Amino acid sequence: MLKTSLYFNRFLKILYFFLVLIIISGCSKSKSISLTSESNITSSEPINYDLKEIKKAGVLRAITTFSPTGYFLYKGQPMGFEYEMLQRLSENIGVDLEIVLAKNVDSVITMLNRGDGDIIAMGFTITGKRKEEINFTEPYLITHQTLVQKKPNNWRKISGDNIKKKLATDIVDLIRDTVSVRKNTSYYDRLSKLSNELGDTIYIKVLPGEITDEEIIKMVADGKIKYTVIDNNIAEIHKSYYPDIDINTQVSLSQRIAWAVRKNSPQLLAVMNEKLNSLKKTATYNIIYNKYFKNRKQFSKRLDSEYYTESTGKISKYDDLVKKYTKDMGWDWRLVKALIYQESKFNVHGKSWAGASGLMQLMPATAKGLGVTDVHDPEQNIKAGITYLKRMYENWNEIPDSIQRIKFSMASFNAGYGHVQDAQKLTKKYNGNELVWDNGVDYYILNLSKSKYYNDPVVKYGYVRGSEPYNYIIEIFNLYQHYKEFAEN
Repeated sequence: MLKTSLYFNRFLKILYFFLVLIIISGCSKSKSISLTSESNITSSEPINYDLKEIKKAGVLRAITTFSPTGYFLYKGQPMGFEYEMLQRLSENIGVDLEIVLAKNVDSVITMLNRGDGDIIAMGFTITGKRKEEINFTEPYLITHQTLVQKKPNNWRKISGDNIKKKLATDIVDLIRDTVSVRKNTSYYDRLSKLSNELGDTIYIKVLPGEITDEEIIKMVADGKIKYTVIDNNIAEIHKSYYPDIDINTQVSLSQRIAWAVRKNSPQLLAVMNEKLNSLKKTATYNIIYNKYFKNRKQFSKRLDSEYYTESTGKISKYDDLVKKYTKDMGWDWRLVKALIYQESKFNVHGKSWAGASGLMQLMPATAKGLGVTDVHDPEQNIKAGITYLKRMYENWNEIPDSIQRIKFSMASFNAGYGHVQDAQKLTKKYNGNELVWDNGVDYYILNLSKSKYYNDPVVKYGYVRGSEPYNYIIEIFNLYQHYKEFAEN
C-alpha cells in the first residue's frame, strides 16, 4: 500500500511538472509571435499628439523612406521631392523638420500611430483600407499603377510589334503568372482585386518591406523577377535609367497620392491641407516636381554618381581625409563632414566675405599659425581645420556632457572662443546653466547682436552676429542626422 502511494505521488509530481512546462511554453510562444509580428500590427489607440504639441516641441517629425525621387543624400546634401516639400511646409508652420527614416515600408502606419513621427510623407496611395487607420491629406498627385517588365534581350533589333508579342500588354496576360510586390502596398491590394475581377489567379510573390521601389525595378531590369507593379510617375523616371524595361501596361485606374496623419490629429491635418493646397498653386511646386520626376538627365547622373550616398556610402571626395584626421579626436567623422559642408559646401576655392578660405573656411591668421602654405589644398586645410577644432574642444574641458562640449567647440570655431565665453558669462549672470549650450548659452549668443547684451559689463568682446553661430550648430546637427542614415561610420 505504501509503495502504491509513493508511485501515485510521483505520478502527480510528474504530471504537475508537464503541466507547468505546457503553460510556460504557451506563454513563451505567444510572446514570440507578438514580437516578430510587430511590424505588421497597427496600434489600435494612436498617441495623442497634434499640432499644439508639435509647435510646443518645435519639431515636425516626418516618416518617410529612402527614395531616389523622395528623399536621398547626394554630394553631401539631403534632397528629394518629399524632403523639399517638407522643408517648406515646416518653415510655414514655424517648426524644425526631423526626418524619421522607415527601414521597412510595411511598418510606416505602425510607426505613425505609436508616435515615432507626426506625418507619413511619401507617395502613399489613398485606399479605403488605409483610411480606416489613418487620415490622408488632400492629394498632391494623380497617377496610376503600371506593370514593369523586361523587354526581350534583343529588343533594339526587332520591330515594335514583335516586342509587344513577347510582353504582357493586357492585364489578362498576367493570369496564372507571378507578379512580385511588397505586401502592405496598394500594389498588392490591386493585384488581389484583379484576380477576383478576372475570375482567375494572379500569383503574388511577396517581397520584403525593406526593399525600395528602385531596387525592385532593378530586379526586373536584371531579370531576377519577371513582373512588378509601381506607380507610373516613379516608373517613368526610372525608365530613363533602365531602358530595357517596359512600363506601358496600365494596371489600375487613376489613383490619388497623398500624405497621412493620425486619426486624432485634426489640427495638423487642417494646417497640412491648407499649406499643401497653397503650395500646389505656386510655380515652386511644379519646379520641385519636375526636378525629381521629369529631369531624366539629372536623375541618371545622380544614380551613376560616386556621391549618391545610399549606393556608395560616400559623402564627398574628402571622406578619407576627414576620417584620417578625426581618428585620434574621438568624434564621428560624419559630424565633422557636416561642419565642413556647412562651412564651404565642399568647395575648396570657397571664400567668405570675412576672408576665410577653403573647405573649413580658415581665416588667414589661423591658417598661417597652423602652418598652412596653401589654404586651397584639401589636405592642408582639413588637417589644420581639425587641429583648430581640437584646440577649441580642449578649451571647454569643464563641460561635462560630451555633446554639449562639441557644440561649444563648434560655436567657438565659428564665432570665436571669446564671444562664446561672453555668452557663457551672460548665461551665468541671468541664472542659466552656463555648462549647457541648448536652451542655455545658445540663447545669449543669439542675443549678443543686441546692445543690451553686448554692452553688458560682463561682456569683453562686444558685438557678434549671434544668429550665425546659433543657426550654425542647428544646421550641422541636422545634417549630421542625414549623414548617419546614409553613410557608414
